[in-house]
Amino acid sequence: MLVLPTPDGPTKSQADGYGCAANFAKMRFGLSRPTNSKPLPIHSDVGQALSYEEKLRLIRTAAKRPEWLNARLAMVLALNTTMRGCEIKGLCWRCVDFMDRNVTVRRTSTKTDKGQRLIPLNVHAWNAILELWDRAKLVGGVEPDHFVFPACENGNVDPNRPMKSWRSAWRTLTRVIECPGCRRLQDPGQTCVNPKCQCDIRDLKSTLAGLRFHDMRHQAITELAESEASDQTILSIAGHVSREMLEHYSHIRVETKGHAVEALGRTTAPEKSYVTSNVTIDVLADEADPQVTEKNGRGERI
Repeated sequence: MLVLPTPDGPTKSQADGYGCAANFAKMRFGLSRPTNSKPLPIHSDVGQALSYEEKLRLIRTAAKRPEWLNARLAMVLALNTTMRGCEIKGLCWRCVDFMDRNVTVRRTSTKTDKGQRLIPLNVHAWNAILELWDRAKLVGGVEPDHFVFPACENGNVDPNRPMKSWRSAWRTLTRVIECPGCRRLQDPGQTCVNPKCQCDIRDLKSTLAGLRFHDMRHQAITELAESEASDQTILSIAGHVSREMLEHYSHIRVETKGHAVEALGRTTAPEKSYVTSNVTIDVLADEADPQVTEKNGRGERI
């Protein structure tokens, strides 16, 4: 099978594969690399992680347009289960355990044998599953072999086939901007679409522009690493993770420990403001999607 490099360049595993093929050609057929050839630039597999504010804004924005429903629900599942896009698309109701609140990722919908796994559902992922189930009942798509994200073409839902993509909705969701004058949500352009505003927005750009859906999986694993989860726990939830990625997440874990032990050397009591640590977070929690909760006086991420 021929695997083409991504537009940003090949990944490390792809580049290693090209090197092995070149070495085989040299030994078997006596072929050698051209003298003017250069190594392919390697594109890292490590994705983009979001700040708390960026994640909160993404969750809030995704709920503002009905055409983003599939992208929003898929995003919630990815953020709370580490599932890949292909695994979410291949999810059938047979894989959902409503009694024990977990999902099983089958070998047919994942990349490798190690990708097959059972993932417990937290409250946010469970709410997304229930929302999908209610929607499935409206179209008669609740049989065990029906897909959780069914295909829909020209308004016709076919639960026997999986959805192909939510790429267009995701691209629009991550590029959308908010007019500074009237706060209206809109696509990038020259002037605000609100005729009463007409604010110049040509220089506005979303900080989430270019965010890939696969980065939601990276975000989830990053948060697992920040929570001091072991490599074994991460692998049991996320399935196959490359050595490069595991080293990256191990580095995050060490950084988290470093920040924690810095507090041990303090000689003065840390300043504490009730307004800052409680009231501000209360406002955020009230305005946020139900996925953002308050715990121990600070906003807890999903």
